[in-house]
Amino acid sequence: MNEEKNGAVEGDETTANGNPHELPEVPVSETEKRIAELEEQVAQQNDKFLRLYSEFDNFRKRTAREKVELLNTAGEDIIKNLLPIIDNFERAIKTNETSTDIKAVNEGINLIAQMMKSSLHQRGLVAVKSIGEPFNTDLHEAITEIPAPTPDLKGKVLDEVEKGYTLNGKVIRFAKVVVGA
Repeated sequence: MNEEKNGAVEGDETTANGNPHELPEVPVSETEKRIAELEEQVAQQNDKFLRLYSEFDNFRKRTAREKVELLNTAGEDIIKNLLPIIDNFERAIKTNETSTDIKAVNEGINLIAQMMKSSLHQRGLVAVKSIGEPFNTDLHEAITEIPAPTPDLKGKVLDEVEKGYTLNGKVIRFAKVVVGA
């Protein structure tokens, strides 16, 4: 049988107050020290969080600014390369006004066109080869189909209405072609 001592039944764990749900009493100084340590840890973690958040926010803003700047100046390099070509066109126009030698004017225009193609090719622009090639929907857009003059030209490109181009391997304009049926 259980004997009662100070109002508590033996085997019952109670505190000095007699309340079984209350934590055992710890000296106040230890508890206060522990609370102060935990508060300091929370303050340090909060400070770390705020600093990281600020760094991330600054990074996000800087990246957005750089992206806008890049978009605004993206064409600068190509435009600088095209300026000498524009100068040559202007010289050709000026020469064409007074020149009577059509052959020389044509030669100058051909040189300027070659200079332009060369400049764009250096930047990764490549014309898509179409005529005589099998029709490829990844590179070509069929405008029309006509009867193939020979059986070996069926499904192949017979004529090119508009050249197609790739820029560094990515199609930027499909070639508009006539396909043999």
